[in-house]
Order: sequence, then structure tokens, then C-alpha cells
Amino acid sequence: MMSECCGGGKTKVVYACSGSADVGEISDKTARALSKSGFAKMTCLAGVGADLSGFVESAKGADENIVIDGCPVACARKILEHAGVTPKSYILTEMGLIKGQTPVTEEVVQVVTRLIKGAKTCCDGDNSGARGCCCG
Repeated sequence: MMSECCGGGKTKVVYACSGSADVGEISDKTARALSKSGFAKMTCLAGVGADLSGFVESAKGADENIVIDGCPVACARKILEHAGVTPKSYILTEMGLIKGQTPVTEEVVQVVTRLIKGAKTCCDGDNSGARGCCCG
């Protein structure tokens, strides 16, 4: 079952970069927290990157694809774009986290999760108050 956004009945899928740096781990834990809370369904970014048809079609069929990248290299976003999908992109270093210097704590994950959930203006196509959100 997919999650709904802003009451509009949209199916939302979330992907995390899960890179080797601290911000990659925070990205992964945040995506899991968003999925556990019902905000969006987390699915496998590696499956999309491997061009596995089921994962690619799920991404193409979602109303909204959300990617959480740890750093500006934006691997997760680029994987979805390569598959022909334009995701809503969050980059943790643009939200104030510092790669290689941010402790991976539950508190940090909760703050990032709240920032992403609170970016409701993005659902309306206005990211003026949504720090780190690139509406696409």
C-alpha cells in the first residue's frame, strides 16, 4: 500500500542514497522512518539502478518519487533520472548537515524526517518554505 500526500491520494515512494558517509547512513535511516510512519513507501534504489523492470515500473507508476541524497553528488536522484523519472530531491548537506562530521543519531534522523514531512508546500509546487527541497 502506497502513502498519500497532502490528502490528494498520491502514491509516494522514497529512495535513499545509503552512501558510505555519515550523511548516506542518515539518508537511509530517514527514508526508513518516513516509510515506517506511512509518509511514503521505501523501495530499493539498487533495483532501479540495476534496471530491474519491476522497480523501474514502480517508480514510473508512482505519483511522487522522493529521493534523499546525503551529498550534492546526488546519486539517488541521478539513478531515477537515468530511469526516466524526475523525483523530488532532498540533499542533506543542503539542509545543514556536514559530510564526515554529522553524528548518526536518532535525534538527527528525527530532525531530517520532520523537515521532509514538513515540506508540505512542495506538494503545492511552492518550495519557498521547504529548506532542501527541489520540487520537480
